[in-house]
Amino acid sequence: MRKWVSVAVAAGLFVGGVGGAMADSWKVIPTRTTDGSKFREAKYRWEPKDSNHGGFHFKGDLVDSLPNDGHNVYLQVKVQGYGWSRFNGVQRKTVHLDQVVYDGAALYSTQAWIRTCRDRGSLRPDNCSPELSYKRK
Repeated sequence: MRKWVSVAVAAGLFVGGVGGAMADSWKVIPTRTTDGSKFREAKYRWEPKDSNHGGFHFKGDLVDSLPNDGHNVYLQVKVQGYGWSRFNGVQRKTVHLDQVVYDGAALYSTQAWIRTCRDRGSLRPDNCSPELSYKRK
């Protein structure tokens, strides 16, 4: 009888672990574009509270899609209660980003926003893609 109880407990822990791993799996971020800037082949996941501050983890390629316009590109990401974090690209190049944004005052973040932008200098406003919002489930 004890052997069967041990087998049942082990199976339950295994299935529970698989469920937890699936909850933290990578999800697709649709390509974000605006004139001159593109964030493509992107994914995100919510980190567990005991890893990477429970933050919003994203990765993908930031592309200067108008390489001859003389402007730089950047990605902006924020979590609830904080302003935008900026991740710069490089003119005429593609930069791979793999970053975590989090709320340092909380065990884990529950909502994040992301957008890509083209830096048009100090005299003209930057243009950015519409924001995408993600919530931890």
